[in-house]
Amino acid sequence: MIEIEVKVRTDHSKARPILKKIGAVKLGVENQSDVYFAAPHRDFAKTDEALRIRSLNDQAVLTYKGPKLDGISKTREELETPVDEATTTQILHALGFSEAGVVRKKREVFRAEEITVCLDAVEGLGEFLEVEIVAENEKELETSRAKLFELLKQFGAGEKDSIRTSYLEMVLEKNKG
Repeated sequence: MIEIEVKVRTDHSKARPILKKIGAVKLGVENQSDVYFAAPHRDFAKTDEALRIRSLNDQAVLTYKGPKLDGISKTREELETPVDEATTTQILHALGFSEAGVVRKKREVFRAEEITVCLDAVEGLGEFLEVEIVAENEKELETSRAKLFELLKQFGAGEKDSIRTSYLEMVLEKNKG
């Protein structure tokens, strides 16, 4: 599975009427807490990888994100599996992993045809719009990415507005300053 994702800053009060106009269906609201881990054997910041445990609604998912595959979007391989948060954290600590940072957000999830649209209110960072589509293979990347940018035009955003920096990187940068 390859996740093709584009993130832009947006004002949610302006985005909601556009979502309604294009017929997006609201799937729900999630309060997410993401704990990211640093590996003892390599620097994920250098390899452009991520390992996290996402907690939402009393459930947890372990996610590995591979390096970004292009220079415009956040297209990357993503592997996920449900886990017990406490036990998985203990296992990772026992293997030498350490907590690298935490990102908390309220995410409103919508569906516009095959595209998932998220309005993210990220603690300490502000409001964002993420659009995402899943491709089965690399042959679908170009057409899938084009669909995302076509949808983003509705919100007055384009390739120049795409933010490739992860929420974690943004949080860590803000905490440094």
